[in-house]
Amino acid sequence: MMKWLEHFNRLFVVWAVLICGVAALFPNGFSTLKPLIVPLLMVVMFGMGATLRASDFKEPLKRPHIVMLGVSIQYLIMPMAAYFISKALNLPTELMVGMVLVGSVSGGTASNVVAFLAGGDVPLSIVMTSVSTFLAVFLTPLLTDFYVGSTVPVAVVPMFLSILKIVVVPVAAGILLNTLFEEKLVRIQPVFPFISVVTIVLLIGIIIGLNQARLATLALPMALAVILHNACGLAAGYGLPKLFGCDEKTCRTIAIEAGMQNSGLAVALSLKYFTAASALPGALFSLWHNLSGSFLATVWTTLDARKENKEGKLPPAALPGSKLLKSLTNRF
Repeated sequence: MMKWLEHFNRLFVVWAVLICGVAALFPNGFSTLKPLIVPLLMVVMFGMGATLRASDFKEPLKRPHIVMLGVSIQYLIMPMAAYFISKALNLPTELMVGMVLVGSVSGGTASNVVAFLAGGDVPLSIVMTSVSTFLAVFLTPLLTDFYVGSTVPVAVVPMFLSILKIVVVPVAAGILLNTLFEEKLVRIQPVFPFISVVTIVLLIGIIIGLNQARLATLALPMALAVILHNACGLAAGYGLPKLFGCDEKTCRTIAIEAGMQNSGLAVALSLKYFTAASALPGALFSLWHNLSGSFLATVWTTLDARKENKEGKLPPAALPGSKLLKSLTNRF
């Protein structure tokens, strides 16, 4: 059963592309599921918390300056990049709002898996995701209001309460449950990534269904904006820590954290407080950041294998194309 779940999760991109096609052909079947978005996202957040323990936070929190550097990139560069990319591409207001929301939310839950595949610092990744998730309660509404509040009305306090309900309460409940009953939960923890994949794929389908009539005119500029935004996060997340003298593992981790956003939350907030079109950037980002993150992890793993082979630490079988490398890159 668990092997089947792992194989299903690896094909996330395939399911996402398929659901886009199906939702475009049968939009009504998906648009009617709009009321399920918030409850499903809460389940995902609970699953994230249920994979964490209170003790996971101890070691990385001994390096608070590294955590704060990563979180600063997350909440300073990403929303600013989203705003200026939207302006440069002259995106419609609805899409600009969606882009800013994607840039203003916390790191995505898949970043922890990609950080592992990329040879990053997994405990640091977990802490950064958790810290940015809790900070999102305050920063996401405030940043959204700062960048687009003069263009569209932003319900700061209701948005704050929504994030508290959708994110913080389920995550905290999951952490508490896992801390108290870790031995019992460990058997079912592999189910949580499966639930996340199904939920995100379903979210993408709902957004495509809601926006089917406008996809032809919005798809190209929106796709370009999402790709540029993701690239800004990956580049800033890697380059700035390098300038501050951080080691390679730390740079990779912060790059993945900055480049992979909690796009599901951006989708939920867009639908609740703005328009269906505003949710499109979040839906596309869900697809793209998994592709780019997985690709980058493969590149880094390949470079590591080549370096270690030159140093005589690895046999030729560990070079790119080997079973070892394929098994690593296929885990996501």
